[in-house]
Amino acid sequence: MLLRRKALDPPAGVRSDLEVLHELSARLGVTQGFPTDAAEAFAELGRASAGGVADYRGMSHARLAAGERLHWPCPTEDHPGTPRLFLDRFATVDGRARFVAVDQPEEKEPVSEAFPLRLTTGRVAMQYQSGAQTRRIASLPGEAYVEMHEDVAQRLGISAGERVKVSTARGSVWLSAKVSDAIRPDTLFVPFHWAGKRRANTLTGDWLDPVSRMPQFKACAARVERVRP
Repeated sequence: MLLRRKALDPPAGVRSDLEVLHELSARLGVTQGFPTDAAEAFAELGRASAGGVADYRGMSHARLAAGERLHWPCPTEDHPGTPRLFLDRFATVDGRARFVAVDQPEEKEPVSEAFPLRLTTGRVAMQYQSGAQTRRIASLPGEAYVEMHEDVAQRLGISAGERVKVSTARGSVWLSAKVSDAIRPDTLFVPFHWAGKRRANTLTGDWLDPVSRMPQFKACAARVERVRP
């Protein structure tokens, strides 16, 4: 855990996440709680996590501001933190890890004549999470794109940088073509940091893993085509 400080004062009218949450709670009739001060909110996290696996109770803005780098669990104010979780034993009765064998589930949406390629989504280095905090920063390189193998591009007559349409059974997005030999010829890759007509999750399915209930954003059937003038 590190203390990150703001680099610039925000423009007039721009509120922090804590201020937005505080205002929302007030409008819903909850006038107590939801502090706007970061140190106060962090202290509340420490109280809420006390005794848990991720115990923040012993951390504070004061310790972090003094230069300490702390890892949870950190249960007391004089605790040095835990840089390596489960170094000596796991959180089981006998201290041993539990491995659970799983079977690879069947493909939810096999490729077909209409959608002959597999689509997967993911991140790029210069954007953060969904992109809400970074995609409007003009100085950051990058744009919404679909990466495809050079053989696919050649077969479809697509040139690098050309605007293309990527479609699945759920919808379509319009992206810049990135042609590469570093991706499988049967696969398309689309970053998920952009919104609107470039939104990756317009394409993905809503299937859930039967155990974790995580959404399966990493594989569905798709096609790519040129956008004709």
